[in-house]
Amino acid sequence: MHLSNYLFFTTTCEQALEFYTRCGLGQVTEVLRFGVGGMPVRNEAMRNKIMHARFEGEGVLFFASDNDDAEPMRGSAHILQMSDRERTTQLFARLAEGGKVTTPLEVQVWGDYFGKLTDQFGVQWMLNCSG
Repeated sequence: MHLSNYLFFTTTCEQALEFYTRCGLGQVTEVLRFGVGGMPVRNEAMRNKIMHARFEGEGVLFFASDNDDAEPMRGSAHILQMSDRERTTQLFARLAEGGKVTTPLEVQVWGDYFGKLTDQFGVQWMLNCSG
């Protein structure tokens, strides 16, 4: 058994995945689009939007799609367990661009270098680098 997250965006999935690629999390390894190659399309506004995507990087795997009736993201966060403090700092800064830091990245009371943010697409991220 393996647990992976599936992110639903309303119509910004492609932009989000491009952003995560630029941040250095990995890359899109599979994509299906509404109305392309025999894939169904519910309405014309969704044509060519992402029906299903697979995103992979070192230690990272999640899935994503556009869903015009998606619920706002809440109550869940990706946590990245890091081992390099400098890389943690760089990735946190990149993910925070256009987003909102909710817990500044710093050494926490439990001794780990930790921070939490909500990115510009509404996805919550926690980065933890062991002390």
